[in-house]
Amino acid sequence: MEAKSFGNGGAAAPHVALLPMPGTGHLIPFGELAKILVSRHGFSVTIITLAASASKAQDAVLSSLPPAIASLALPAVPLDDLPADAHLVTILAVAASRSAHFLRTELSRLQASSNLVAIVGDIFTTDAFAVARGLGVPPYLFFPSNLLCLSIFLHLPELDASVACEYRDLPEPLRLPGCVPVPGPELVEPIQDRSNEAYRWMLHHGRQYRDAEGIIVNTFEALEPDAAKVLRQNEPGRPPVYLVGPLTRTLPAVGEKDAECLRWLDRQPAGSVLFVSFGSAGTLSTAQMAELALGLEMSRERFLWVVRSPNDDGDVCEAYFTAQSKADPFRFLPAGFVERTSEVGMLVPSWAPQVAVLGHSATGGFLSHCGWNSTMESVMAGVAILAWPLFAEQRQNAVMLAEGARIALRPQAAEGGLVSREEVARVVKELMEGEEGKAARRRVLELKEAALRSLEDGGAAFHALDEAAGRWKTTN
Repeated sequence: MEAKSFGNGGAAAPHVALLPMPGTGHLIPFGELAKILVSRHGFSVTIITLAASASKAQDAVLSSLPPAIASLALPAVPLDDLPADAHLVTILAVAASRSAHFLRTELSRLQASSNLVAIVGDIFTTDAFAVARGLGVPPYLFFPSNLLCLSIFLHLPELDASVACEYRDLPEPLRLPGCVPVPGPELVEPIQDRSNEAYRWMLHHGRQYRDAEGIIVNTFEALEPDAAKVLRQNEPGRPPVYLVGPLTRTLPAVGEKDAECLRWLDRQPAGSVLFVSFGSAGTLSTAQMAELALGLEMSRERFLWVVRSPNDDGDVCEAYFTAQSKADPFRFLPAGFVERTSEVGMLVPSWAPQVAVLGHSATGGFLSHCGWNSTMESVMAGVAILAWPLFAEQRQNAVMLAEGARIALRPQAAEGGLVSREEVARVVKELMEGEEGKAARRRVLELKEAALRSLEDGGAAFHALDEAAGRWKTTN
C-alpha cells in the first residue's frame, strides 16, 4: 500500500476524503477544493487516488498541497481483460469500480483515525457512494465541469428511454432546461455510440449522481445563469447543487526555462499575442498540425504555441495515461515555418506555465481545446477563446462558450473535419482584431468581474461552499 501523509490537521478536525478520477485535469480542482476546506473551514483532507493515475505530474500536484492534506494511492487493479480498443471512459470507470474493496478498507482506517464526515467522488468514481453509505458516511459529488455537462448526466437515463436513434442523428439540437441547445454531433463524445460499453458506464454514473447528498460544481452563476436557476430549484430526487467556482490553480513557481516564454511576452504589445495550447492531453493529426501552423503564419498575428508531437491514430487513452513523446515536436512543423515566423511567434515544446501566460498583459486570445480547467483559467484572466475542441465534453463546451456565454469564436471545419489554413487565418484575425473578437473580449471581462465577486467573502461561491461545509460539520 503506497501512502504519503502531510499531517492530518488534528484528530478532532472534521475530515473529508476526496476521490478524483485519474488525470491532473481532475486532481487540480480537487486540490483547490481541499485547500479551501483546510484554510477557511479547518478541515483535514485525504485525497485518495487510483493506481491508474500515478504520474510525475500527479506527484508534483500532491506535493505542493498544504500539510493538512494527505494523499493515499489505492493498489492497482487488473485491467488486462478489457478489449484493446476499450474507450477511455470504460477504462476509468472499470478501474474505479474494481477499486471499491480497497477503498472500503482505507475509508474504514480513516474512520478509525479521524473524524470522517464526508466522501466526495468524481465524475466516474460514484461507485464510492455505496461504500460510503455502507460505512455510514454521507457521499457527495464534486463535478469539475459545467452545468451543461452535469445536466446531460442527470437527464441521460430519461433520454436513454425516450430517444430511439443515436444522439448524433437527432433531427434537432438537444434542449435541456436552462441550457444552450446542443446539436447531436456536438454532445459529449462517450454517448455518441450507444452500443459501446462507455455509454453504459455514462448511464450508470448518471443514475448514481442522484444518490449523492449534494453536488458541488466548479462553475459560477453568471457563466450559466439559466442552468443555474433550474438546478437550484428543489426537484424531487435530485441532490442540492452548490456552485463553488471558478476553482483554478494558483500561480505556480516558474522555472528558468519556462520563464523564457514570459520574457518573450514582456517584449510584445499589450493584448497582441494568441496563446495556443490544447491542454495536458490534447494532440492534433499531422495534417491538422500543418494547417494550423500555416494558418497562424497567414494571419500575421503574434502567437505563443505549445507544440506537441502529432497523434494520427486518435488514441486518446495513450495521450491521457502516458507522458508526451520525447521526440522533438518541432520537426513535424512545415518546412521553414519556424524561421519564417520567428519575428512574430514563439514555440515551446509540450508545456508552458499556462496561468502565468494567460495572466500576462500581452496575451489577447487563447486558442483552446475547451477543457474546463483551461476555460476557467481563461475567464479568470479575462481572455477570450478561439474554441478548438478535441474530445470528451469539449465540443459541447465550445457550443456553450460560443453561443451561450458568447466569449468564444469557432473555426469552421471542412467536410472531412480538417480546419484549413485559410479558415485558421480568418478566425485568428477575427478574434484578435475583428468586431466579434472585441465583443467576446468585452463579455469575458464582464464574466471575470462576476467570477471575482462570486469568490470574495460574502460572494455566491463563498456561501455555497460554506453551506456544504456546514452540513459536513454537523454530520456527527
